[in-house]
Amino acid sequence: MSWWVLPTTADIGLRAFSDSAAGAMREAALGMQEIQIATGATVSNLPIMESNWTVDAPTKDYDRLLVKWLEEVLFMGQAEGEWLSDVSIEILDGFIEATVTSIDSELVQRELEIKAVTMHEVALVEIGVGEVIAGVEPDIPSFEGPGWMAQVVFDI
Repeated sequence: MSWWVLPTTADIGLRAFSDSAAGAMREAALGMQEIQIATGATVSNLPIMESNWTVDAPTKDYDRLLVKWLEEVLFMGQAEGEWLSDVSIEILDGFIEATVTSIDSELVQRELEIKAVTMHEVALVEIGVGEVIAGVEPDIPSFEGPGWMAQVVFDI
């Protein structure tokens, strides 16, 4: 696991780490999906579909890019019936190309509904060699670069 639930007062957030921006976005999406699933439920035995998603991303602002990506994952799961279960992401000039493994959203037992992805405390940042991002008690470990960190808070 490369993502952890971020303690907040009323909403829920997460922090993810990876070796690339695309990897951190992948981990954030997988974490977002996982925290919505009912305790004890599993999706690993459900039939899968494969598709390609293209997300317009006309910004070079990585924070906004992360929010745009997670909004798309949320939309596809809620409105289009495609619950993302795995993904490979490529960040290109002006858009995100994603090869998605998904399952029928109707088959997913959810415990938590995420209403929106917020800009509150959002971050998608590169961590330099030797730079340390402090952990958050009690569960999120510190992270030492090089690598990337994604952090986001969801409205529930």
